[in-house]
Formats: sequence, C-alpha cells, structure tokens
Amino acid sequence: MKLVFLDAKTLGDVDLSKFSEFGEVKIYETTKKEETLDRIKNADIVFTNKVVIDKEIMDKSKIKIIQIMATGMNNVDLEYAKQKGIIVKNVAGYSTNAVAQVTFAFVLEIMNKVRYFNDYVNNEYSDSDIFTHIINWNELNGKKWGIIGLGAIGKKVAEIAMAFGCEVSYYSTSGKNSNSDYKQVELNALLKNSDIISIHAPLNENTQNLLNKNNLNLIKKGAILLNLGRGGIVNEKDLSEIIDEKGFFAGFDVFTKEPIEKNNPLLKSKNILLTPHIAWASVEAREKLVELAYQNIKNLKG
Repeated sequence: MKLVFLDAKTLGDVDLSKFSEFGEVKIYETTKKEETLDRIKNADIVFTNKVVIDKEIMDKSKIKIIQIMATGMNNVDLEYAKQKGIIVKNVAGYSTNAVAQVTFAFVLEIMNKVRYFNDYVNNEYSDSDIFTHIINWNELNGKKWGIIGLGAIGKKVAEIAMAFGCEVSYYSTSGKNSNSDYKQVELNALLKNSDIISIHAPLNENTQNLLNKNNLNLIKKGAILLNLGRGGIVNEKDLSEIIDEKGFFAGFDVFTKEPIEKNNPLLKSKNILLTPHIAWASVEAREKLVELAYQNIKNLKG
C-alpha cells in the first residue's frame, strides 16, 4: 500500500509517522499542479489539503482513497470520484475552538488597543507625569454581536460572546437554520445594528459576494467586521473603498486569493487587521486533524 502526502507543509510540524502502519509513506512539503500526477499515479491513498485532484488525475492514476486534510472539499471532483469508486473523506470539527479563539483575538486587539499601549510603554510611559495613559477603549459587555453562519464555529463564538455579556443575533446563510437559542435576523438588520459582525460561513452560491457595496455601508461607525469564513464572502474591493470613510474596523484571516496578492486593496487600509489563514491552525487543532484523518483511514482499512 502506497500513501502520499501532497502538501504536508500546510500541516506544520505535526507527526505523520503513525500512517506508516498502513504502508509505504511518501511526504511532499508542497506540490505544484504539474507535479501532482507524477507523484500520485501509483499511490493507493492520497492526502491533500489544497492540491487539486481532478478528473484527469483520477483517470491517469490508481487512487483508491483521497483523504482531504481539511473540511472543505472543493479541491476534489467529488462527482467523478464517486463514478470511479474512489472514496473521498474529509475532516470536520477539528478547528472550532481555534477559530473561535482567533475571532476574539481580533476583537480584543481592536477594542483594547494592546499593540498601541505596548508601544506607548516602550517609547513614552517613562516620561509621563501620571501613572496611566487615557485614550478611549471599550468593553465587550453590552455590545451587540451579529454572527453570519451559525454552524459549529458560529455557535462557539456565540457562547463565548454571551459569556462576555454580548447580545447575540445571527443570519442564516442557508435559510435553513432555525436555532432558537439566539435571535435570527435578516442580513441588513444584522449589519445595521451590530457592534461586532463575525463571518463563520462556507463559500457557496448563497455567500459569494454576500457583503458588497450595496450593504457594507450599513455597518455603523466604530463597529468591527470579521471574516473567519472564506475569502469571497466579502467583496474586498468594495470593503476597501468604504471602511475608512465609514470609520469601522475589520479583521480578516481569509482572502479571495491565497496567498494574498500584493495589490489586494485590503493591504492599504489602516483600519484592517490581517492574518494569513491561520485561525484553524493551533497546535491542538492540527494534531486533532491528523488524528481524525488517521482514524478515517483505519476505519476504511478495517
């Protein structure tokens, strides 16, 4: 049995040695499109995070199992895999705590101005004539928190927001969520009334370009918009043209194209914090991801 990891670098320093119990393991840190077929044509099991496995690859190889090292499955032609009898597995639920934590890291950095105060202490505090330094910062308690996409991550964020004393509402991107624990509202109402808006939805036909020039202007001055779902849900150009003028803030961990392009308009705003799609990737989440993938293969092998 031959097993191939195509983009192990995306998993960081987690231990993959346990997979050797299933057979011969070959690990590639990264794989370019033109390298994919040559690397997996004789493999029985292929592990991919973002490397695309399409019809051509399947036709010219002998893959039996594709294990996607993520929740999203859009990098594999699922319909054709089904026709070919190729088993495709993904991993879900491994990053809920990690993404929720990064969501609050964004909020607390923006609201508490930790970097600003750190710079002040290092550069000016010793010359101050008083023991403190007063600039405006705000508490989370009593703020209205609107969640776009109340799945597992959205619910975890809602739970923590409630613990901080926030009033939580949500917008269902599918229209099928009827969770009664929190108030369900229409999108425009959520954007208009929320002090904090966090996106935890997948990218699909319901969410593509969901926030754009027609509704971004509803966000009030001083509010915070966070995208920890997928790039493409927020129109980046439209946001860049309105955020500074409207005077609200944003934190983005995901982008329409990743890695981010050098001319991405989000790079120009002083009101936006950016991280490189790392919200899912705590040590614990990556270890859980690998363990769940291992269990998938173990169960298939009987």
